[in-house]
Amino acid sequence: MSWTAKDIPDLTGRVAVVTGANGGLGLASAKALAGKGAHVVMAARNQAKAASARDEILADHPSASLEIVELDLGSQTSVKVAAEAILATHDHIDILMNNAGLMAMPEGTTTDGFETQWGVNVLGHWTFTALLLPTIVATPGARVVWLSSMAQHQTTGLKDDPQMRGSYNAWGVYSQTKLANRLMAMGLQQRFEQAGVDAKSFVAHPGGTNSDLQHNTVSAGGAGIQARFFDKVVPIVGMSTDTGALSQLRAATDPAADPHRQYCPLLTATGPPVAKPMLRRGTDGDIARLWELNERDTGLTLDVDAAPKR
Repeated sequence: MSWTAKDIPDLTGRVAVVTGANGGLGLASAKALAGKGAHVVMAARNQAKAASARDEILADHPSASLEIVELDLGSQTSVKVAAEAILATHDHIDILMNNAGLMAMPEGTTTDGFETQWGVNVLGHWTFTALLLPTIVATPGARVVWLSSMAQHQTTGLKDDPQMRGSYNAWGVYSQTKLANRLMAMGLQQRFEQAGVDAKSFVAHPGGTNSDLQHNTVSAGGAGIQARFFDKVVPIVGMSTDTGALSQLRAATDPAADPHRQYCPLLTATGPPVAKPMLRRGTDGDIARLWELNERDTGLTLDVDAAPKR
């Protein structure tokens, strides 16, 4: 039988942090987790949209336990402030869903001078995870879910400069960020296993889902005719966000989920969420290179060994 949101176990007493929870897949995920009893920290940049998203969740689940934390993944300062706010009020984090992201945006930079997509999709989530990691490791059975994409297969490996400075290509950088998200999931799982901790790190992708992503790309003037094509086609053939979010929700909550496999739609672009082998996995060399780049750019590492364990 197909896995659905009805298969999410009771999450009463659990804390779930979801980035980009103000719309699209993030909102669908936050709604499903809250509906099963989790306290959901909705980490989002646009506070007006976050408030509307909270109201939407409460309309479906009046007793939902929700909290909004301002998070701009394009600002390392904002990421640090958001992490500090969460750590100040929560002594356990059961689920961290690194969901937010940008796709094929025009060339630009974050407030810290990083290429925009790389700064948000990769470095923002790297810093956020690194700062929350001690609490995650100290939480029995905790899970980190990194959101990748079908675009992870549009590149053969991590480039020496994945930000493609001086030779920028919007889709090229996007595919590098989605490969990086998979590599961060794999590398963190390796470190969890080496340290002997109970936490798990997963990669998931939503296939072809009609979320805010395509429209946001077009609105920003990114990726030319290809983006406009997807913006027209995905609303017709794409899955709803409630369906598309099932892959990341399964990775986050299925007791039998395997972190050595990726969670995605059965037919890659559509279908129920299933576990599949990590085709074109990337190499340990790619993972090591990514750790080197991210540590250099953020000054932080995903240091599992330094985190206290229960």
